[in-house]
Amino acid sequence: METLKILEKRKNLNWEYDDEADVLYISICEPKPAEGFDIGEGLIARVHPETKELVGLTIIGLSEKILRELML
Repeated sequence: METLKILEKRKNLNWEYDDEADVLYISICEPKPAEGFDIGEGLIARVHPETKELVGLTIIGLSEKILRELML
């Protein structure tokens, strides 16, 4: 597997939550073209195809995950 470049400066972190789908979309800077990689447990890493930089993260089932952790 190739090395993933994670941006050191995380300015302009943008997010959008879809409450109907219970999905949180996080973008670093403005949304960019990206390939999605399922990294397990409802997490999808979005990686720019040319630079291999992490440009976003999608969290599926966010409220369920939070509630499950609070119940522990």
